[in-house]
Amino acid sequence: MNALMSGVGTLAKIPSNKIGKWAIVALWLIAAAVLAPLGGKLTSVQDNQMSSWLPGDAESTKVLEITERFRSSNEIPAIVVYEKPSGLSQADLAAIAGHARQFAEIERVDREVVGPIPSTEQPNPQAAQVIVPINAGSDGWEKLPDLADQMRQIAGRDSAGISVHVTGPAGTGADQAEAFAGIDGALLYAALFVVIVMLLLTYRSPVLWVLPVISAGIALFAAQGVIYLLAKHADLTVNGQSAGILTVLVFGAGTDYALLLVARYREELRRHQDRHEAMAFALHRAGPAIWASAATVILGMVCLVFADLNATAGLGPVAAIGVGVALLAMVTLLPALLVIFGRWMFWPVRPAFDTAEPTETGLWARIGGAIGRRPRVTWVATGLVLGVLALGTLTLKADGLTNAASFTGTPDSVVGEQVLAKHFPAGAAQPVEVVARADQATRVRAVFGAVPGIVPGSVDEPLVRDGYAYMTGTMTDAPDGPAAAATLERVRAAVHAVPGADAMAGGMAAVLHDTNAANSHDRGLIIPIVLIVVFLILAGLLRALIAPLILIATVVLSFFAALGISAFFFDNVFGFDGADASFPLFVFVFLVSLGIDYNIFLMTRVHEEARQWGTRRGALIGLSATGGVITSAGLVLAGTFAVLGTLPLTFAAELGFAVAVGVIIDTIIVRAVLVTALTLDVGRWMWWPHKLFRKRDVEPDEAVGEPPTRTLVAEH
Repeated sequence: MNALMSGVGTLAKIPSNKIGKWAIVALWLIAAAVLAPLGGKLTSVQDNQMSSWLPGDAESTKVLEITERFRSSNEIPAIVVYEKPSGLSQADLAAIAGHARQFAEIERVDREVVGPIPSTEQPNPQAAQVIVPINAGSDGWEKLPDLADQMRQIAGRDSAGISVHVTGPAGTGADQAEAFAGIDGALLYAALFVVIVMLLLTYRSPVLWVLPVISAGIALFAAQGVIYLLAKHADLTVNGQSAGILTVLVFGAGTDYALLLVARYREELRRHQDRHEAMAFALHRAGPAIWASAATVILGMVCLVFADLNATAGLGPVAAIGVGVALLAMVTLLPALLVIFGRWMFWPVRPAFDTAEPTETGLWARIGGAIGRRPRVTWVATGLVLGVLALGTLTLKADGLTNAASFTGTPDSVVGEQVLAKHFPAGAAQPVEVVARADQATRVRAVFGAVPGIVPGSVDEPLVRDGYAYMTGTMTDAPDGPAAAATLERVRAAVHAVPGADAMAGGMAAVLHDTNAANSHDRGLIIPIVLIVVFLILAGLLRALIAPLILIATVVLSFFAALGISAFFFDNVFGFDGADASFPLFVFVFLVSLGIDYNIFLMTRVHEEARQWGTRRGALIGLSATGGVITSAGLVLAGTFAVLGTLPLTFAAELGFAVAVGVIIDTIIVRAVLVTALTLDVGRWMWWPHKLFRKRDVEPDEAVGEPPTRTLVAEH
């Protein structure tokens, strides 16, 4: 850090150089021209099948590998369910049988269609189902909505008075595919709108916002292109969830870095007549904080690669690449554009040379003065309030979402699922699958069928191939609920106990169960790793041990407060039925990584000022200088994450809300009030063991010359 701060480095000179600025812009335009078309293909390499997210050593994954001997791993059953409350007549059933024959002619249906299977009501069944096996192939996810529509059109013929729904794994997949369809464009425009509005309010300039938005947009297209290449050629797991998070993360984090740089550039324009020199100093002084902040987020995201769950592990590189490209754009492309266009971009409030810096007597200077009068009372009271909010975490139900609860609305597959559960055994659509050694098939089938929770007589005759036996059984409960998970555990215990059978249980209930188990493992592993990584970054940046511990503690406290607030809103306002098992981990990684960002922005400035004025005055100067820009950055990031709520998926809406709430808490309460009060109370010991902890505060009557920020400039 000392070496970096001793002079204006080479990196700071390049985009602020009279020739280098044009070279930087040219390089970014070339990169965008090459990578943007590839980024447009990102949807084509997404893998949104839940089974592909599982770790390779999960039992359900092993079952999937063995069942490929009996059917294609790409086969996804669709269930067309018919309901007529007055009862289906023989003519109705005959018409449904005709539909089944037409289903068999649909593209990608290459095995026998089963049905109609009527329900058991007397004298006439009120419902019937037809099972349509779809060979999705490698690109089947995108095709599912069209195939589901074809089945609805066929089933709608000769079906007067009969309601028809497409459900089962293929129906659910079709609704999920529709939810993700256009996600990149929808999130891009929503994030763009939020960023533009916030930048207009922050800069109060009708033109300045254009440059950060252009830089963020180019960074997003470039990142999407890089990720497409990795997904295509390096087996990187990308899904609609990670692609959506990429969009909001690049715009949110990129705009944060832009705000910090522009704020420092505005300060330097008041001190330097030459805008190139002003930008060089702005990059030199803001650069360490920006680089350290981005490194925290990048390494925090990279920690996700240790996850067992492929979806979580895949998000790590995707998010890290996005933040890395956003960082490069904001410290190279944006500075070059700002220098090219000059001071007039700040119109109508242009920062003229040798004018006073307004932050010295602004709102945050007054807030700092109020905190400084009673810092201990302030941080104790703030900590208690956050602690009370954190108690709401005890009511958070993050043990997985049912299929119905995973959508914010009620799509057709959910309605069909409800109809099936009403007239058939709830697990009929997605049975438990058991594989075993062929010579033990009879014994395994016997214990499988005797398990409580399996419909008596529902276990079919085993199919035998290549030394393996394959059989299925129907559960009495829907596969996505806790009762089904308990039944699955009983099935596994029973079939595992058959000597020499090497029996395993899979199916949708198993996939969900193993996914939740992997999420629990990932939380216990990744959260400590992230905390260690963040501590090491802060310790290296601040050359201290006390300050990093305090800063991490404040962000963890805000994380639990955000979870507590979210739990209250999920239960009492939004009516969500719990949260996904991966929800706490994702919120933790985003909030700790991004929340530490704001502490880095503040504390690097405090550290800089404390070298001359001592810790107390340095804390007040740092708050007054960074308060406005950090608050603006937090509101931008919160707004961009909030746009995830526009998706019809519960996980996205919950993640966006929780991160937005947490970021607002971090920027307005934790960073401005709690961290400042703690710094004032702990004082110079914040920097222990760095030599700065020995420097006593400079009293106001000892200060001579210009105000702090002006004197600091005179040193250079």
